[in-house]
Amino acid sequence: MPILQSSPYDTLTDAINELQAKGYDQDFNQKENCLECKALKKEFQPEDFTIVHTYRFEGMSSAGDNSVLYAIEASDGTKGLLVDAYGVYADSLSPEMIEKFRVEYQDPDQV
Repeated sequence: MPILQSSPYDTLTDAINELQAKGYDQDFNQKENCLECKALKKEFQPEDFTIVHTYRFEGMSSAGDNSVLYAIEASDGTKGLLVDAYGVYADSLSPEMIEKFRVEYQDPDQV
């Protein structure tokens, strides 16, 4: 299960830019049963990708402005990012996708 930590990056944009420079250059979208990469016209089942990093960002003005950035690598070598407005929306995903995106929060002050 991936560990969700507060981000070492100052902003979501900083994280996206640095991860893209490291090769996470595709955009992923969540679908009910898979991840979709529209640019490559590919879909990845839960068993076909790994969440490599997760970063949490808290909004400066509102607690409701939270998001999670997932750095993902697919079994075919495709690397990309998924930005989620604070957590996976369970009502629109299959149980397999919910389990894949379940993360455990680890307080950096407790590490």
